[in-house]
Amino acid sequence: MKTDFFINKVAIVTGSSQGIGKAIAKELLLRGARVVLNGRNAERLMAATKELSQFGQVFPVPADISIPAEAEILINSCMSHYGKLDILVNNAGLSMKGNMVDLHPDVYRQVFDANVQGKVNPTLFALPEIRKQKGSIVFISSVAGIRGLAGHSAYCSSKMALRGIAESLRIEEAKTGIHVGLIYVGFTQNEESKRTLNAFGELVPVDDRSGFRPQMRTQVAKDVLKNIEKRKFLSTLSWLGKLNKYMNFWLPRLSERMLISMANRK
Repeated sequence: MKTDFFINKVAIVTGSSQGIGKAIAKELLLRGARVVLNGRNAERLMAATKELSQFGQVFPVPADISIPAEAEILINSCMSHYGKLDILVNNAGLSMKGNMVDLHPDVYRQVFDANVQGKVNPTLFALPEIRKQKGSIVFISSVAGIRGLAGHSAYCSSKMALRGIAESLRIEEAKTGIHVGLIYVGFTQNEESKRTLNAFGELVPVDDRSGFRPQMRTQVAKDVLKNIEKRKFLSTLSWLGKLNKYMNFWLPRLSERMLISMANRK
């Protein structure tokens, strides 16, 4: 049963011009929140703003949040427009594919800029405002952050870094009343415009995920809002994510053998 928890709350969702981020923004709007949309592509961001404005109050801020100065602009723009900040959903990110032996070094830089700095920078500037509201800071991670996967070393390691960041922040802010959440998202339905980095650091279309029975973006968004409302720390989504977590904890050797077998089939 839905509550009025999100009514009049102000939320920033990074990377919300498409995909999971846009779905989270829409769900927040449907629940009565006011939302700041963010993305690097201004044209795509304006299209998302036009689409989502029918559901509530949205305010777009184009910014590359992997750059500290632009992350500061994002937070300041939110404060100027809405006057407060209750929720920061650190969603923006970048995936990659390619075995380490084939990777151009710039792949690691691009992935860590997007997946680590792109989440740390907004958090640093948002913290004083989130403290005032005793609000929420949520990090969107991935089941790939539970253990390393072949062909995704940069992506997995960047997502694993989020666990350390979230845990440290949760301990540091325990006395302030801030909620810190970490969401392990599983295979999710992608938009056709979604891109990933190849081994040379070039953006290419993502692989077809239909064989993994991907979660719908709407369901992921609802699970993220549930994490915020319940003020949970860790949420692991999808049957595959829960299986990965279970196998890695209880049967790590078997899990590794299975992953090696899968990698050898490629």
